Amino acid sequence: MINLTLKQMRYFQALARHGHFGRAAEVCAISQPALSMQIREMEQTLGGALFERDARAVRLTGYGERLAPRIHDILRAVEELGDIARAGQDRLVGRLRIGVIPTVAPYLLPDFIGRLTAANADLDIHIRETVTPRLLVELQAGRLDTAIVALPVSEPALTEVALFSEEFVLVRPLADAGQPVPSPDRLREMRLLLLEEGHCFRDQALSFCRIGSAAPRELLDGSSLSTLVQMVGAGIGVTLIPDMAVGVETRSAAVSVARFAGVKPRRTIGMVWRRSSPLARQLEGVAALVRDSAAALVGTSQLG
Repeated sequence: MINLTLKQMRYFQALARHGHFGRAAEVCAISQPALSMQIREMEQTLGGALFERDARAVRLTGYGERLAPRIHDILRAVEELGDIARAGQDRLVGRLRIGVIPTVAPYLLPDFIGRLTAANADLDIHIRETVTPRLLVELQAGRLDTAIVALPVSEPALTEVALFSEEFVLVRPLADAGQPVPSPDRLREMRLLLLEEGHCFRDQALSFCRIGSAAPRELLDGSSLSTLVQMVGAGIGVTLIPDMAVGVETRSAAVSVARFAGVKPRRTIGMVWRRSSPLARQLEGVAALVRDSAAALVGTSQLG
């Protein structure tokens, strides 16, 4: 009988994911030598090398690649056992892993985490902030319990719950305050600052401006909404930001904010989780707290 521990399998998964002993050890909250020792013991138990090591990277061997999906399934099943136990309780306990997109996290989380902690004092909250495609991969792989993203995501294996909608506003230099608000067609001709590729907010802004893949040279990329607003304040161009970001991002920049007339650009924010999750009932309660936080931040249009 092969005696592998869950701890060893978790270390294996972390090393396979990060490809680096130091980063994997940091994620697992142990020392690098301890992680190396556990991996060596695992290889001895299984009778073969699981990782190929060189000075720059660590990668799975062919044997390790065959083993990886089986270890993932075992750890996923163990996580689900814990979820089933937690689902039988009236309130959330233990660890809750929440993913959030970067254009929501800085503005929503301070209020939301306060409400969530107040309602669930024993909850161990883990936050993962990254772009939607990565969140969906991690959610479906069982590394997240839920994610707050822009809808729709249209994944059959996921439940989507719409929480609120908000407008996009135009941010332009302070000197332009009082000028007519440009139409979407006019925005196409301006120096438009947007988030770099991979952010769903970028795609939504491009859609509003009716800019396709052949984007004009005047289109400039930034890594965060804060960077974009500061660039506008420096006179480099104009940008769009979501309503919830206005109070935070414009208070220290020489910019003006204008709302569009007619058909307004907007997005719907919601929560998604696996349809198979035993925590579905509890996650619906979490979704209600997100709605409350959004209502406290901006004049959002609530959705049922």
